[in-house]
Amino acid sequence: MGKTFCHGALVPFAAAAVTAAGLVAPVGSAAAATGCSVGYSVTSQWPGGFQGAVSVTNLGDPLNGWTLTFVFADAAQRVSQGWNATWGQSGGTVTATSMSWNGAVATNSSVTLGFIGAWSGSNPAPSGFAVNGVACTGSTGTGTTATITTATTTRPTTTTTRVTTTTSRSTTTTTTRPTTTTRSTTTTTTTTSTGSGDAWNPPSNLVAPLASVWSHQESTYGNLYGFRNYAWDQVMANGGSLNYCVRWDSSAPVTAAQRDQVHAALARQVKHWTDQLVENGRGWNSWPYPEVPVKVVGWAVRDRSTLQWTDNSVDIYVNDIREDAPQCSTACGRFFHQDGNYSSCPGGAARHYDMSLWLTAGMGGGAGGDWGQRVGSEYFMGAINQDNIHIVEHELGHSFGLDDFYDWSPISSGFIMKAGSATQVTEFDKWMYRDWWRHLKSRYGY
Repeated sequence: MGKTFCHGALVPFAAAAVTAAGLVAPVGSAAAATGCSVGYSVTSQWPGGFQGAVSVTNLGDPLNGWTLTFVFADAAQRVSQGWNATWGQSGGTVTATSMSWNGAVATNSSVTLGFIGAWSGSNPAPSGFAVNGVACTGSTGTGTTATITTATTTRPTTTTTRVTTTTSRSTTTTTTRPTTTTRSTTTTTTTTSTGSGDAWNPPSNLVAPLASVWSHQESTYGNLYGFRNYAWDQVMANGGSLNYCVRWDSSAPVTAAQRDQVHAALARQVKHWTDQLVENGRGWNSWPYPEVPVKVVGWAVRDRSTLQWTDNSVDIYVNDIREDAPQCSTACGRFFHQDGNYSSCPGGAARHYDMSLWLTAGMGGGAGGDWGQRVGSEYFMGAINQDNIHIVEHELGHSFGLDDFYDWSPISSGFIMKAGSATQVTEFDKWMYRDWWRHLKSRYGY
């Protein structure tokens, strides 16, 4: 949707041939104690797709690098993308190899990872779980099976019909960080304050990484300080709230109950970010809004019958196609009217939308920027009752200006803005987010 100052997507799954000889050897001597237990669950499921979660507990000697393997029972079961590991699949055998930051697993400690998968016909739990070639039996001795629980949340939609879309979005994936000045007075220290309110006091182990992140953004973003449509600008222009349009790029019907669930889930993801600026009920470092309400003012669809409600709680836009997808009126969009003039919007300023939640059938990964967030409709609806819909949270970070970390990492542990390494906002994400506020707050008079 037009220019995008920042774009992000989850790292795609890469297929790889896997053989027994390619497994990582157990760490330590031949006499080292080995053993593991595994918990597996399907956290959400929809026609043709699902999200799986795996928790591995090391029952043996400490590990320094691991490869988990398991076998899908059905030929149609495939891993399409994953996080917290490097994933591969050959036939029914799936491998997940540790990242640089989570390879060390102490005795009785656990590591969690997850993936988005495909299925057809049936979706049985996998079997044959092993770590570094050693079967996970639940003990260090002889056992029979891994511990597997399947807690499936079935997507409430009643149809399997999906529209295959050809998405023309060259402008959404272009990183347009306008080039302007780089300020030299932004060195991060434990005592720095940018004005009234709380001092800049992140945990000592995060001070240097945070400084490197901001310096990297200054050197790679264009117009870092001059750009005026970050989500920060949108919240402030509205006096502490955000308005959304839902671009429903799918033929799957949506009930009124599902509509309300979408609204609640979106508000929850925004809150996971804005809560990082609230301590003990007050705003951190002069942040003025303890709560940032999120209101969905419109839905855009190809066919009105897709939306199975008759009330007028939201504006509905039918067959207004842009980028080969339904879109709410440009007259009401902040992206198109950054001067705040919504005089041509049928509902006026009260019915304008700041960003779009763009839900696309069949899409993997995600994208985000000042225009909103885009993820797969099946993924979102399948995860709708989860507290953290982590791809949306990652893309929301981009809307607030936070960067991607595909080619470098400031810390060894995972965080939501390093795609695939965390499933919720972490302490490091919190302080990166706060760093944005302390650098931008002066533009709003704080």
